[in-house]
Amino acid sequence: MTHEDELRATRLAYIALAHLVEPGRRDLGVLVRQVGPTVALRDLVAGNVGDDLRQVVAPRLATIAPRGRFAEALLHAARATVDAERLGVELLTPVDDGWPHQLDDLVRLSVEGRGTVDRHTDPPLCLWVRGAEPLADACDRSVAMIGARAATAYGEHMATELAFGLAQRGWTVVSGGAFGIDAAAHRGALAAGGVTVAILACGVDRPYPVSLSGMFERIVDAGGLLLSEWPPGSDPHRARFLVRNRVIAALTRGTVMVEAGARSGARFTLHRAMRLGRPALVVPGPATSASSVGCHEEAREEGVRLVATVADIVEDVGRIGLDLASPRRAPERDADVLTDLQAQVLDGVRQRAARTAEEVAAAAGVSSRDARATLPALAELGFVVASPDGRYRLARRVNPDGVAT
Repeated sequence: MTHEDELRATRLAYIALAHLVEPGRRDLGVLVRQVGPTVALRDLVAGNVGDDLRQVVAPRLATIAPRGRFAEALLHAARATVDAERLGVELLTPVDDGWPHQLDDLVRLSVEGRGTVDRHTDPPLCLWVRGAEPLADACDRSVAMIGARAATAYGEHMATELAFGLAQRGWTVVSGGAFGIDAAAHRGALAAGGVTVAILACGVDRPYPVSLSGMFERIVDAGGLLLSEWPPGSDPHRARFLVRNRVIAALTRGTVMVEAGARSGARFTLHRAMRLGRPALVVPGPATSASSVGCHEEAREEGVRLVATVADIVEDVGRIGLDLASPRRAPERDADVLTDLQAQVLDGVRQRAARTAEEVAAAAGVSSRDARATLPALAELGFVVASPDGRYRLARRVNPDGVAT
């Protein structure tokens, strides 16, 4: 067998496994890493696997004739490849050049003894991608943006603005294609002419929700991508949304939770990003908003950072030392140029009633010497006006906030 033949057989084995078993199965992933996808497929169809995995795969194996199941599974995978090409969909496996290897980090995510969703978090065996942009390139500089489906106007505004700004800076915005924060993030990136990736819990040929079909088409037309671990034609089952969230967290350099209630599924994705060592970022909301309770609760956790601007996000997910956000400062005031003593002396000067240096000193609570030394400097700066008889009055009114009026 030539190297090309072996590579093709390996690729078809991955595709066949992805059709037979739901994504993320830990036991299957361990088997594939131990013996390779081809032997793992042969063991699977022969029933030489653990009892749990054997029972899970049995209903799908029953659709294949008992004799020659291994060959039939490979043939089915070959047909799936042809079908994907016919639909204009790229089919990627871990042996393909365009595979995003940051997904390999998912092997560290599984938690033994927990629920099914926490235990079965292995990397995908296959990805179906619709769109022209190479997936690995699109996700090299990417940020996940997640949040509530029932978003408020504030949440949608923040998601749109942040996604727009990230896209302007050349960052790919990744989200789940759902209502609310997801849709706002995708649309913000599209408005900026940037790349956005929607990671679906169903086939890329039938994105869900159907009412957002126009947005999904815009994503593809604008150079973005629709991505799924499930073959074309797959339905959006409830459990699949939780399964796909691990891909959102692993595929990107960091995850931003814009708005989330106390029980929001977005918190689940944020936790996965944290466990993968990715930056976990949350946007604060109004303290009284139930839609931001999840963000505020997560902000109390160690390792979670608050962000309010695009610069904040880029500083956390970008290159160390090169993508630092500039500190936000209050607007400069006229009185900011004054020293503490000058500001104190200025407090003793009035606009209408001119005062001597001694009168200014008494009003301001400084020494006469300090007042006599400071008032000429204030006159030079334009804050006071000196009369011929040595008295001083304000040249302009300065309010208690230090702003000239």
